[in-house]
Amino acid sequence: MGTRAQALAHRIAHEVVAFTREHPVGQVTTKHGDGDPVTEVDRAVERLVRSRVRAAFPTHGFTGEEYGTAPGDRHHWWLDPVDGTTNLVNGVPWTAMSLCLTRGGQPLVGVVADPWRGEVLEARRGRGAVLRDTPLRLDDAPRPLAGAVVAAEFGGLGAWDGLGRLVAALAERSCAVRVMGSSTLTLAQVAAGRGAGGCVPSFDPVDHGAAVLLVQEAGGVVLTLDGPVDGFPRAGEPVLVAHPGAADELFAIWSTALDAR
Repeated sequence: MGTRAQALAHRIAHEVVAFTREHPVGQVTTKHGDGDPVTEVDRAVERLVRSRVRAAFPTHGFTGEEYGTAPGDRHHWWLDPVDGTTNLVNGVPWTAMSLCLTRGGQPLVGVVADPWRGEVLEARRGRGAVLRDTPLRLDDAPRPLAGAVVAAEFGGLGAWDGLGRLVAALAERSCAVRVMGSSTLTLAQVAAGRGAGGCVPSFDPVDHGAAVLLVQEAGGVVLTLDGPVDGFPRAGEPVLVAHPGAADELFAIWSTALDAR
């Protein structure tokens, strides 16, 4: 199952990279209630991915950002077709597709496709993570925060309680914070050794499942306020991912900023 699913996710990711780059944004609407933009690319990519998964694994469940949940067996796919739609609408080349397969609630396969860099980051539980067929492996040598970058994301359009304290505490250590507008990439880039860490205010397997698996399989650390997590955090929990050499110091700063809420 894992090998077939990984091969399917690989093919889908590369297909989505080409599709997203070539397809016009088209009409932009907003989701009822939250004002988030939705484009024809979001919908078309989700339809494409659903059709590919259904053809290969007709008994699997599926949850997508745009079309909701189709129940199935203990295998379940989670998809955000375009994470960073506001960036896409505004011509900012920083978006990604996130696709993750779970079995019994635990991550099995994940891919993050960045159409603008032409990159596909892939992971399989217990088999590691790769980028362009090159294994991703983070060393555990100490990594000082001075001069480093930590990525973060807003909760919706606004800052979450504790973000300001986190930024201030990191600035005291000469560590920069970047908010780029795609929570998938905010976490996944850490698996590729890009930045000391990344954090999001609320875990969702649709947006973050693949990235969390990537970080774990690359040797990074995934943390909630309770400490390191093996597998998925609980839905809705704040999540920090970190390079292993920076994890202890970064966790102390991040958890203190959130505990002061």
